[in-house]
Amino acid sequence: MPLSEPTDTPALSVRGLRFRYPGAALDLLNIPEFQLAPAEQALLTGGSGVGKSTLLQIIAGLIEPTGGTVAVAGRDIHAMQPGARDTFRGRRIGMIFQTFHLLAGFSALENVMLALMFSDLPRREHRDRARALLAALGLGEREMSAEPDALSVGQQQRVAVARALACRPALVLADEPTASLDPANTGAAMDLIQRACRDERAALLCVSHDPAMAARFSRVVPLHANPAAAGAGA
Repeated sequence: MPLSEPTDTPALSVRGLRFRYPGAALDLLNIPEFQLAPAEQALLTGGSGVGKSTLLQIIAGLIEPTGGTVAVAGRDIHAMQPGARDTFRGRRIGMIFQTFHLLAGFSALENVMLALMFSDLPRREHRDRARALLAALGLGEREMSAEPDALSVGQQQRVAVARALACRPALVLADEPTASLDPANTGAAMDLIQRACRDERAALLCVSHDPAMAARFSRVVPLHANPAAAGAGA
């Protein structure tokens, strides 16, 4: 994997990372070194089973690696106690999922405000921050007050992007963020995600198996399968 040359503390620094499924003879992932500079955007590509989603989950601290370190904004996320890791993830890592995972029974505005529970922002400012983000992403008052099932797929994705950026994260992880969209809306969705991350000065690591996505990124990082280490993991 190519290594960037950030002049500031990297948004993401991976060193000596290995991951092996229990019982497997060989590593699924073996990444000597990889960095993302603040506000840098990179695309992670590769076929099914090479470990793309597994890598994102390791970076987010949701899966323990077999070896190596993962530092987000200079902090080794796997050296933290579970509670501290959860808090750090909520504040410093934004996540955009293929299926959005918005909470039913809460409005679009409330979905974003719930993410702000992890932030250092005073609680009295949560509503204004959530409202400003949603407005910047093109949602009006009616959409902000609506629950997810009353919104279009495109509007739901805007809420998901706002939620990911709510706490001003150092790093946004996007796992197949356009897989639920038709081709006509894929370009507009990626425009939205990339612009929002630039505006918020968040680094973006995006996973996609769509070859057309590569043209959107100045940095494309391929993951290759290790046939001998075949197992679960997309």
